[in-house]
Amino acid sequence: MTEPLPPGGPAGVTEPLPPGGPAAGAALDWCHSRLRAGSAGAEDPDDRGTVRSMPIVLHLPKADLPGRTPLLEAVAGAVAALCLDERVAPGGQWHDAYGAWLDARMRKIARRARGAQWRTALEVPGVTREVDGCAARAFVPGPVDEVDPRLGRLQIGGTDLERDDPGTPPPGVPVVWVDSALQMSVGKAAAQVGHGVMVLIAEMERGRLERWIVDGLPVAVREADPDRWRELSAAVADGAPGVAAVVDAGYTEVAPGSLTVIAVEGRGD
Repeated sequence: MTEPLPPGGPAGVTEPLPPGGPAAGAALDWCHSRLRAGSAGAEDPDDRGTVRSMPIVLHLPKADLPGRTPLLEAVAGAVAALCLDERVAPGGQWHDAYGAWLDARMRKIARRARGAQWRTALEVPGVTREVDGCAARAFVPGPVDEVDPRLGRLQIGGTDLERDDPGTPPPGVPVVWVDSALQMSVGKAAAQVGHGVMVLIAEMERGRLERWIVDGLPVAVREADPDRWRELSAAVADGAPGVAAVVDAGYTEVAPGSLTVIAVEGRGD
């Protein structure tokens, strides 16, 4: 489920901000076309003032750790919901921040929280998704050095989660496949899955996108074994419709140019 923005808003804002929801009409047209356009590349890594990121917070309670797959599915759903929220469209209160992030490199930084940290994180503008009791929240992007202190104090590294075996993806549900050979940490995988759902949205036809929104933005995340990954990579190389890949810049964990995730629209088999 997605949840409306809780009262409080950004630091220093005391009045509640109006809740958002899925974009429609011209607002959805903009959300869709902007993701199809991709990054404008307006970022200079040597100039920190141009670097922007989307914070993602994973709910990792100490006593009851979530499953890896449903947590990554919660990340995918949260990022999708934020990117398709009416508040990011022209005229929305998140539009300028979101647009500046898309103009840069669309970086994502995953952090972890538990207990009071998680409850405090829910006060920061963003969208939460919960899958099988596992929750993640995607936040309005901003300059990487100006992260809301309620998020900036959260740890980026640390607890990882064991691989699980969630079984075959449900039929008809979009799937973000993760290259199992890369052995990415849950934080790195979360960032890649978040980007994967963005290229998935860009790949969808408008009618399919509208149906997906009505269905509640279901998305499956699965790890691909070497044989499956070769098949998916071949589909990407052939330009197969409904298939899109994320090529990592190589800032952390993996080599530059690595395909980290491949999103498949529609069937999961």
